[in-house]
Amino acid sequence: MQPNRRIIVGISGASGACYAQQLIRSLLRAKIEVHLVISPMGQRLVHDELDHDATDLSWLAGDEDPSGITLYSYQDVGAAIASGSFVTDGMVICPCSSHSLSAVAMGSSTNLLHRAAQVTLKERRRLVLVHREMPLGLIDIRNMAAVTEAGGIVCPANPGFYLGPRHLNDLVDFVVARLLDLMEVQHNLSIRWKEQPPPEGSLGPPEGSLGPPEGSLGET
Repeated sequence: MQPNRRIIVGISGASGACYAQQLIRSLLRAKIEVHLVISPMGQRLVHDELDHDATDLSWLAGDEDPSGITLYSYQDVGAAIASGSFVTDGMVICPCSSHSLSAVAMGSSTNLLHRAAQVTLKERRRLVLVHREMPLGLIDIRNMAAVTEAGGIVCPANPGFYLGPRHLNDLVDFVVARLLDLMEVQHNLSIRWKEQPPPEGSLGPPEGSLGPPEGSLGET
């Protein structure tokens, strides 16, 4: 348990609502307060991809306690999370659209989502942007550089395949687990690299292996 921790979660209008859903449930499972702000396009995203209302906190929490979620109005720039005096453990925008990436990079604070991100940066707290777009244009690349130089972390939603995923949820869990690691939140999602030697005479990893054979391109 990690009592009295607070993390802001922002949902913007990029594809990947399933990442946001699993992130929120994982934070609640870890007994962390979730302070949630959703853009209008983020609400549409959740509806289109998950067929639910993003403001339905009971559904969003799943089997966890929805009382651990505080939902804020997107336009309320006077809300608690807009102030640096409201102490949090950081913020994750998941998923993060190119629009929100640009706003954070340029210091725009015209709504609560972007204002909270600016506050997180100025207070030197951890800000993670889960960008979900491909291919990347030069503007996005430059905006990512600006956010990184300001102290933020750009964490694209790029799942790994070395664990041999069998279901969509395996890929979602991989990305969410990386986000939890970045926010220093304990979790039980299995994503750890476990290198195993191949059986004698094998040209590849044994069935079920979680790592590459020695001498493979996986070594660095």
